[in-house]
Amino acid sequence: MIRLATALAAAVLVLAGPAAAHRGNSGLTVVEIDPATGAVAVTHRFYAHDVEPALTVLAPNEQPSLDDPEALAALQAHLAERFRIDVDGTPVPLHLTGETLAGDNVRIDFAGERAAGPVSEVRVDQDFFSDVHDDMEMQVNVRVGDVTRTVLFRPGTQAQVMRFDR
Repeated sequence: MIRLATALAAAVLVLAGPAAAHRGNSGLTVVEIDPATGAVAVTHRFYAHDVEPALTVLAPNEQPSLDDPEALAALQAHLAERFRIDVDGTPVPLHLTGETLAGDNVRIDFAGERAAGPVSEVRVDQDFFSDVHDDMEMQVNVRVGDVTRTVLFRPGTQAQVMRFDR
């Protein structure tokens, strides 16, 4: 009987692990700036199960699914509107370059350009899904050359500045 109870307890812990591993709503943004060319690439990554509930607010007249082209377009517009980047005090306009939807993984890509040359300061401001998820957490990694800086955004977080002076 003790063996059975121990086995059941172990099974419950094993099954609870994956559920506990993803309790909050989160995403990752990677910004890559090439000082030699001025190219700026931005990739936003999310879990579909975090994004799809937001579609009920972003596209209320559409299906809350990434399979719905209008809902996907509303998501892309939301990301474009709510993510801003300035490099050395100059805003970098971004345009959509594509998306990859694979199972529960969502990737939306944007690109922009700035003048080629050294980068001293990058200012990032973003506010994704704050009207849907009050626990949304976004990690933003900014890579300039071989240096990466990381900041974390939660609802209400103000714009953050990363310095790349050497």
